[in-house]
Amino acid sequence: MKTMIYLSFVFWVCMISSYAQQSYDSSDCSSDTPHPGSRYACNSFQNSCKTFLVYRANQHFQTVGRISDLFHLNSADVLHLNNLTSPSEILKPGREVLVPVNCSCSGQCFQANFTYTVLENTSFSEVACEDFEGLLKSLTLKEVNPSQENELIKVGSLLHVPLRCACLDNFTRSNGVNYLVTYPIIEGDQPGTLVEKFGISLEDFWAVNPFQSMQTIFPKTTVLVPRKAAPVIDFSTPYSPPPTHVFVPTIPKKRTPKRLHIAGSVAGFSLLLAALVACGLYIMALKKWKREKFQSFISRSSPRSGQTGRSSTNSCLSPDLLVGIKYSLFICSVEDLRRATREFSEERKIAGEVYKGLINNVEVMIKKTRFEDTRQVIDLHSKINHINIVNLQGVCYGENHDFPDCYLVFEFPSNGTLRHCLSNPSTTLGWHRRTQIAFDIAAGLHYLHYCTFLTNPCMSLSSRNVFVTANWRAKIANIGASSPTVEPLKGNDDNEKNRGWVAPEHFVHGSGSEKEDIFAFGVVLLELISAREDIEGKSFRESIKFLGEDSEGGCFEQLRSLVDPSLKDDYSLAEVLCLAVLAKACVEDDPLHRPSMDDIMKVLARMA
Repeated sequence: MKTMIYLSFVFWVCMISSYAQQSYDSSDCSSDTPHPGSRYACNSFQNSCKTFLVYRANQHFQTVGRISDLFHLNSADVLHLNNLTSPSEILKPGREVLVPVNCSCSGQCFQANFTYTVLENTSFSEVACEDFEGLLKSLTLKEVNPSQENELIKVGSLLHVPLRCACLDNFTRSNGVNYLVTYPIIEGDQPGTLVEKFGISLEDFWAVNPFQSMQTIFPKTTVLVPRKAAPVIDFSTPYSPPPTHVFVPTIPKKRTPKRLHIAGSVAGFSLLLAALVACGLYIMALKKWKREKFQSFISRSSPRSGQTGRSSTNSCLSPDLLVGIKYSLFICSVEDLRRATREFSEERKIAGEVYKGLINNVEVMIKKTRFEDTRQVIDLHSKINHINIVNLQGVCYGENHDFPDCYLVFEFPSNGTLRHCLSNPSTTLGWHRRTQIAFDIAAGLHYLHYCTFLTNPCMSLSSRNVFVTANWRAKIANIGASSPTVEPLKGNDDNEKNRGWVAPEHFVHGSGSEKEDIFAFGVVLLELISAREDIEGKSFRESIKFLGEDSEGGCFEQLRSLVDPSLKDDYSLAEVLCLAVLAKACVEDDPLHRPSMDDIMKVLARMA
C-alpha cells in the first residue's frame, strides 16, 4: 500500500512538472508539503546522461576523499575535475566541489541514485538538507524509503538517496548546451553571481530556470546551471552579504505609498527601542547575577580565620584560571580530594599519579598534573562532548604558590579499563559486548576526527586508555597529553610510555595524524578478539599474517586459535573474520592503505 502511495506521489509530481524546466519548487528543503517541481521530470528525448552536481565541504565531509566516499566515486576523478592534488587536504568550509554523476530517468523523474549508511541517529531532514545540502528534499527522501516508518533514523540504516539532476531536451541542446549542472543555492546567491561563477549567459540561465515573478527562493534548494563544456567554477567571484531569503528580481517592485513608509518606519523604530530597553535590562540583571555568584565563590574559598587580603591557596579554581573555563566545573578543594582519596593513599592509587575517590557520592578519577597543562586540558575538553569520551568534571589548584600541584577530576567508568576487563577472569565480556565496545570506540574516534577541529584528535588510544561503564559501554580517555592514563604503557622508547600504540610513520615524521589513531584502533580490535596484550607488535602481526595469504592448516583453524579461549564457542566466526580483516587493514604500514573512520563505522554499524 505504501509503495502504491509513493508511486502515485512520484507520478503526480512529475506530471505537474511536464519537463525539467517548466515548473520550479521553491519551498524550503525540510518542507513536508508536496510542491510541483520538487524533482525534474523526464521527457521523451533522453533517458540518461552524464552530468555534474555541486557539493560544499563541511565539518562532516572536509576532504575530497570523504566527499568521494559519500558519492561512491574514485577520488582521483574528483581531484582532477576540481584542480586539487590531495584527497586528504582539508578544504575550507563551503568550498564548492564538482561531483560527476550518472543521471537517469526513473519513474518519470530524473535522479542520480546513491545509497547512504547513517552514521548516527538522525532524521530525514538532516540527511537531505544537511548531509546532502538540499540536493534532494526531505519529503522525497522519506517517500523513497518507506521502510523507515519513524522520523528518527537509527545508526546503521541504509537509505536510498535519489539526488536531483536533469538531462537535456532537444531545445536546450540546439542552443549548444551540453550539461545541466545541479547547484544548491546558499544565502547571498543571485543570478548575476552564478553567471560570473560558471561563465554562462544570463539568457541561458533564465531559459532553464523560469522562476515566477518575484519568487522567493529558499537556501538549500537547487537551480540548473547550463554549460556548453564541462563545468569550471570561478572562485574569484565576489560574494555579497545575503538577505534573509534569496530573491530572484524578475519584475520591478511597485512603489509603496509614502504614508505606508512613514507608518512602517515609526512602528519599526518603536519595536527597536523596546528591544534595546529589554536588552539593557537583561544585561544589567545578568551582571548582577554574575557579581553575586563571584562573591559567593570568593567567600567559599576565603581563609577561615587569621588571613585577609588574598584568596586561599586551597580554592578549587584560581581567578586567573576562570577566564579559560568555557563550561561549568563542579567546585571542590584540596581537602575534598584528600578526603576522597584518604590522603592520596596507595590503596586509592590506580597507577602513577592517578587516584580514584568518591566526591558527592560519585566515583571519580583524580589526576595530578602540571600547572602549565591545566589551561590546555580545560580548553580541550570544552571543545568536545561525546558519550564515548571520558568527561572532565572538575579542576583544583594545590597549596604551593611557587610550584603548585594541579588536579584534574574525571568521571570514572565503574568497570575500569578495557585491558582490565579482558585480563580479569571474573569479568564476563562476551562477544556481543566486545563488538559493542569496538563500535563505541570507533564512534568516539569518528567524532574526534570529523566533528572537532583538534590538531591531534586522540594520539593515545590503547586498551589501557579505554574505560568500560557499568552497562558495558566504552569511553575513550587520554584525549590530549594530560588526560588520565591509568597505567604506564610499554612503548618503543621511553618517550612513549604514556601514549597508546604508535604507528610506524610516527618515528619517521614525528607529527600526529588521524591515521595513527586508526593504527592504534586496529591493535585494540585484535586485543578484543584475542584478549592478549601486544607490546612490540610482532606477535599480533604474526597472528594475522594468514589473512589474505595462502597458509597451511586452513584459515578458519588459525582464526579460531586467535580467539580468546574464555569465549569458548559463544561467538560468530564470520564476525571474528570481519573484525580481523578490518584490524589487518588498520595496522597496514602504509597509512594511505588504512581505512578512514567513516569506512570503519560502516562496517561496525552492521555488527553492534
